[in-house]
Amino acid sequence: MEYSPLQSAGSILIRGVAQFIQIYLILLFIRVLLSWFPNIDWSKAPFSILSQLTDPYLNLFRSLIPPLGGIDFSPILAFLALQLLVQLLPAVPF
Repeated sequence: MEYSPLQSAGSILIRGVAQFIQIYLILLFIRVLLSWFPNIDWSKAPFSILSQLTDPYLNLFRSLIPPLGGIDFSPILAFLALQLLVQLLPAVPF
């Protein structure tokens, strides 16, 4: 089976997006772990950069699942959504 340049570019793009999502998942994981430490000043670097990168995405899920008993469960849904996207990416036809 011969691949066209478009198929090759499409597979490179899909791999690139999947790698970006994997890196973003690591950033989300670090953000969630650091949220357990209340003495962190999120207005100072590097924490402010991490917050600016991850909070908009997490806020999408915080609007769906409000904190229950002071515990924020929205990151679980955020992680699952990104993992599902990584799983579905190879099925995108090019």
